[in-house]
Amino acid sequence: MILRAYKVQLSVNNKQQTLLLQHIGCARWAYNWALAKKKESFDKKEKIPNAIELHRELNKLKQSDVPWMYNSSKTSPQNALRDCDKAFQNFFTRCKKKVKGKKGFPKFKSKKNEKQSFRLDGAISVESDCIKLPRIGKLRLAEKDYIPTDCKILSATVSKRADKWFVSVQVETPDRERSNEKNKVVGIDLGIKSLATCSDGATYENPKALKKNLKRLKRKQKQLSRKKKSSKNYGKAKQKLAKLYYHISNIRKDCLHKITSKIIDENQVIVLEDLKVSNMMKNHCLAQAISDVGLHEFRRQIEYKAKWSGRKVVFADAFYPSSKTCSCCGWKNSDLKLTDRVFECKMCDMKIDRDLNASLNLKQIYTGSSSGIQACGDGSSEKAISLSPSVKQEFNKKSRVYILKR
Repeated sequence: MILRAYKVQLSVNNKQQTLLLQHIGCARWAYNWALAKKKESFDKKEKIPNAIELHRELNKLKQSDVPWMYNSSKTSPQNALRDCDKAFQNFFTRCKKKVKGKKGFPKFKSKKNEKQSFRLDGAISVESDCIKLPRIGKLRLAEKDYIPTDCKILSATVSKRADKWFVSVQVETPDRERSNEKNKVVGIDLGIKSLATCSDGATYENPKALKKNLKRLKRKQKQLSRKKKSSKNYGKAKQKLAKLYYHISNIRKDCLHKITSKIIDENQVIVLEDLKVSNMMKNHCLAQAISDVGLHEFRRQIEYKAKWSGRKVVFADAFYPSSKTCSCCGWKNSDLKLTDRVFECKMCDMKIDRDLNASLNLKQIYTGSSSGIQACGDGSSEKAISLSPSVKQEFNKKSRVYILKR
């Protein structure tokens, strides 16, 4: 069984919007109350109460201090308490693993944040054009027949962003049969000028969503800074800025989803570089351009879509010089700079685009000289590739993927 989420925009009226805001406030209050209790116990070095203990205490508190919580579904604060539990568990996990930088101690939620949400479970039903939530009733969906009606529904998360309402329904679906019809391996080199360059010659352009809207973004930021805080004009300017940010993120996500879906459909094995994006962002000259591409999101989408479709994803070592190595004879150009867009080999006199050369190298370190498929990573296959003797496979337990090294 596979867990999938379907996110759809909602069409709500004023009465429904008031109910949704009440549920958001209820979940936020429960989370902050639980966090204060946990923090107090943590400071006193006492046993930190879990979600079940806090829920019993909250039920008693409802009868006297917070009777307004009865107007909302009981699952909204329950899930908020579970989220607070998970936040504390993640914090202690990072401390035990000795993660560098901030450990991520849980923070209190504010109603001034642009993103607001709450999660419900229990009696949830989906129809063609509406969804029924407990204590809220039926809400009209902006898109018909998108959420499957024949799957088991686990939970529904209602969120608000840029003055729009959305519902994300998590369902449990059976795993599809893994197909081995397309017996093809592709190496992909990610970059800034071109988002992805494949070893088969396909090139996908970078939409540069942030760069193209940067002037508009600066203008709206300037307009917001000139407004008086807590005034109506300040709220209007803030809403316009939020809509522009949402527009930029939609452009980026739409492009990434189309590219990753096409790559997964056309190939059986995908070879990528194990890029350390956080380290790449330390270069302040390229940080904005790198963040605008969405390299981590590209990798995340490739991984989960490959799992759904029975494809295999393999990652080459981050320090493998794919751009500096000739894909024809193996000669290495150590003096290659980032400004050199064409790779010129001094041994075989080959001239080739540097990104295409890198993608060919990524494919070759996996395939060697054979044309089958290696049973590596997720899924299985009938044929197998004989890797080059100089290539080693190492299984990374943390990321659950294979790393190819020379």
